[in-house]
Amino acid sequence: MSSIAENFLETAYKQFTYYKSLGDKTFDQLNDNDIHWQANDDSNSISIIVKHIVGNMLSRWTNFLTEDGEKEWRHRDTEFEATYKTKTEMITAWEKGWKCLFTTLHSLQPEDALRIVYIRNQGHTVLEAITRQLCHYPYHIGQLVFVAKQIRSDKWKSLSIPKGKSVTYNTEKFNKAKDRRHFTEDL
Repeated sequence: MSSIAENFLETAYKQFTYYKSLGDKTFDQLNDNDIHWQANDDSNSISIIVKHIVGNMLSRWTNFLTEDGEKEWRHRDTEFEATYKTKTEMITAWEKGWKCLFTTLHSLQPEDALRIVYIRNQGHTVLEAITRQLCHYPYHIGQLVFVAKQIRSDKWKSLSIPKGKSVTYNTEKFNKAKDRRHFTEDL
């Protein structure tokens, strides 16, 4: 039998993987020009949203257990300046951020769950710090998906259950036997 901490770490990994996949599938539908599109001067492009996510990931997950999650070398305000020239450059940074997160997450042990880590001098248990990021990244990934849907309009390929297909989707699910698995295992 696994502990709550083991289950949480495994589930967190699956959830992070799922949200990364939503970003990946979004990027597959975009070109170099699309990543720079902004609705207005006050909105963020996809490339800027990604830059912020990556900056946060590198800061939060580097030396996660031993250093404050807000690193001195992070310059958050510059994350909102467009610097990625190409989609390839943006995706390379995206992958670097996720690698940092997953490497750290895989290194954690159940006994680390209640250790205290700091973000801007505010103490969090490891579980709380992970949960904080599990809320933060999907918030921004939802933004980039929304922007991409605006750009692609009627050419957008749904990342979930397409409109008008809920009955078909649910019928397939309910025709399977009940079992215990994470929802991402069917994707």
